[in-house]
Amino acid sequence: MTKRIFAGALLGSTLLTGIAQAQEVTLTIESWRNDDLSIWQDQIIPAFEAAHPDIKLDFTPSAPAEYNAVLNSKLDAGSAGDLITCRPFDASLALYDGGKLADLSDLDGMSNFSDVAKSGWSTDDGSATYCVPMASVIHGFIYNKDAFDELGLEEPATVDAFFAVLDAIKEDGGYIPMAMGTNDQWEAATMGYQNIGPNYWKGEEGRQALLSGEASLSDPEWVAPYEQLARWGEYLGDGFEAQTYPDSQNLFTLGRAAIYPAGSWEVSGFNTLADFEMGAFPPPVPNAGDECYISDHTDIGIGINAATEHPEAAKTFLDWVASPEFATLYANALPGFFPLSETPVEIEDPLAQEFASWRQECNSTIRSTYQILSRGTPNLENETWNASAQVIKGAETPSDAGARLQEGLASWYEPKP
Repeated sequence: MTKRIFAGALLGSTLLTGIAQAQEVTLTIESWRNDDLSIWQDQIIPAFEAAHPDIKLDFTPSAPAEYNAVLNSKLDAGSAGDLITCRPFDASLALYDGGKLADLSDLDGMSNFSDVAKSGWSTDDGSATYCVPMASVIHGFIYNKDAFDELGLEEPATVDAFFAVLDAIKEDGGYIPMAMGTNDQWEAATMGYQNIGPNYWKGEEGRQALLSGEASLSDPEWVAPYEQLARWGEYLGDGFEAQTYPDSQNLFTLGRAAIYPAGSWEVSGFNTLADFEMGAFPPPVPNAGDECYISDHTDIGIGINAATEHPEAAKTFLDWVASPEFATLYANALPGFFPLSETPVEIEDPLAQEFASWRQECNSTIRSTYQILSRGTPNLENETWNASAQVIKGAETPSDAGARLQEGLASWYEPKP
């Protein structure tokens, strides 16, 4: 009798263990951010698993340049992870339209985000959202505070003051005024045109006017940023035409350049490389008293593979990603990547704090070429890279650049009022 009781207890224990094991789920996360693997492993995953011991996470990133191709192959083969890290706009929209990403419009956590925050991962009409917004990046200028103190310079608030600062640095001769090259082209547009442009086309107002056909890329407010960029060349140092993105990063972090046209994604790296104190200022406005606008660009989101076998566990994770707990953790683990949720987050890094503070002072918008306008040929995003680089080099006039871009866009894009 005792043996039978013991055997029954052992069998019951085994069955309970089997049930517990059967309930434990492992979710695999696909991502292109292989540079933050340790942050996921050491901070994000332990925090989630501590609160949800029945759900395990496996973060499996790909190389950034290979991510789209690798992900599409996995999705087509049925071998992709349960959770898909989403690039903004068209790449992810194509996945949703192809039935690869689940509709998350009814996810409880989505109520924490504004329509602008969700715009990078919503259908054109806004009726469905398929990725939870994780973070944006903000554009502006990072500067060497030691160099500014040495030369008696202050952060410029207007375009005239900006060029006065550049002139003073150039006249002194101890520093390259500004570190940016045109070899790779994308920086000229991303940290040049898209950085300063919103102050001219008035952010979302101008972007929406371009989408609706009420504005043209040859209009004064869209050409004006090129007129400013045309003046940058004389401040970028000798040989800027052949200077690559890593070259520019090195020039600044080694203390050889005073100002760096920047995206906030540089904060983490620059903190570890620069041995001088850094500051940041938003893109100077054309005239004193003008309302200011910043590019606060939706950068990274995360969605659910429509073919996952664990949709409920995946939703549990995404509700956590939409929470203030995750926003605070992510913002401080990766300073310079800013939460998009409407709940205020306390950011510890002072340089990242400075970028984030501009949201309280200025109107936020996203890069003008990213939503809808780069779906055709010629691709407006890539054409803007080229035009910005050509204008800075003096190889194309601002008005010619605007006319060329508008002609290319009009050849395939029919505005939808």
